[in-house]
Amino acid sequence: METQVIELAYALDTFYFLVMGAFVMWMAAGFTMLESGLVRAKNTAEILTKNISLYSVACIMYMIVGYNLMYPAGGSGFLPDLSFFLGADNTAEAVIASGGDIYYSGISDHFFQVVFVATACSIISGAVAERMKLWPFLLFCVFMTSIIYPVQGYWKWGGGFLDAAGFSDFAGSGVVHLCGAAAALAGVIVLGSRKGKYVNGKPQAMPGANLPLATLGTFILWLGWFGFNGGSELIISNVAEANAVSLIFVNTNLAAAGGVMGALILSKLMFGKSDLTMALNGAIGGLVSITAEPLAPTPGLALIIGLIGGLIVVFSIVTLDKMNLDDPVGAISAHGTCGIWGLLAVALTGGSLGAQIYGIVAIFLWTFIVSYIIWSLIKMFFGLRVSDAEEEEGVDLSECGLEAYPEFSKSLEGGASVYPKK
Repeated sequence: METQVIELAYALDTFYFLVMGAFVMWMAAGFTMLESGLVRAKNTAEILTKNISLYSVACIMYMIVGYNLMYPAGGSGFLPDLSFFLGADNTAEAVIASGGDIYYSGISDHFFQVVFVATACSIISGAVAERMKLWPFLLFCVFMTSIIYPVQGYWKWGGGFLDAAGFSDFAGSGVVHLCGAAAALAGVIVLGSRKGKYVNGKPQAMPGANLPLATLGTFILWLGWFGFNGGSELIISNVAEANAVSLIFVNTNLAAAGGVMGALILSKLMFGKSDLTMALNGAIGGLVSITAEPLAPTPGLALIIGLIGGLIVVFSIVTLDKMNLDDPVGAISAHGTCGIWGLLAVALTGGSLGAQIYGIVAIFLWTFIVSYIIWSLIKMFFGLRVSDAEEEEGVDLSECGLEAYPEFSKSLEGGASVYPKK
């Protein structure tokens, strides 16, 4: 009877783990729709191609080397052991953790983790949109998914030095979102801004082509985030864990709602208009903010954490624009700045503020410095940007040879300012 109970728990937890992984995989569709809605029509097909390709690259490279770097058989705490290919010992055996109380499949863990690394790459895709060549971007994704992401992931989730230092990151505000945003920031700096984005240092509006699609993408991400945070609880096969997952779902949902309202209200106060794009990024910012610790806060505190994330998104987007850092979809702000806030917010529920700052600095410096070097090398040997003429025409034709909206020869351009006056 005891063996049957163990096998039932194993089956239930593995099934739950796989379904939550599928939810996170569905976030790839959310990022794709959000990004394709926020770029101009002439750049849509390339965004679609990038997102389905980066997901495929992540799956392949994480299987070849990334997973075993992130969860090695051994390591120094800073550098993991290097081994290639997901081995047989990771596939069919039940893994017993937490004193023998938790049972789940090693291969299901690989699937759950690979959709996280794909999320980090999706963050980069939006930030460098509308002026980067497709294949150099995919080349960077190879390095991101096989080395950059797994090494810093090992530092926390693989038992490395950040974990030993008491750094807390439940589902990836730092390991996933800050990492992706830091790599994106390095890419934006090396790449430069879109032509015509800044005139005399002032940002010019380049409206997205399909806001209904961007809104749909945000709702898909909102749904997928229940897998992101809920799945990170790992199991659901006892009363305590089932209750924990329920609270995680409630907190995740409330943080997103708080992020929307925080960004919407602030945009109305600052610009005199209720900016939909700010509200969409507010939802993402609220979700990223609660991801570092979605279980410990009360629902009321989760709402406040998300609301502050929504406020931060607006200030961060405006600040980056003033710095002439061109991020067409606001990814660096929603995932990076709010990722930092989410990690700091862990201290509100008992985490060590010093350990959180330590983790933020380590993840950012590693990811930014290595990413900057790789972006620079790719630029030197292969080039990053399309030509001025190709950018004016749209990267769909130059990179993909087709248009997402062939009935329309031109998309909307220009506008006096990004931020409307009162």
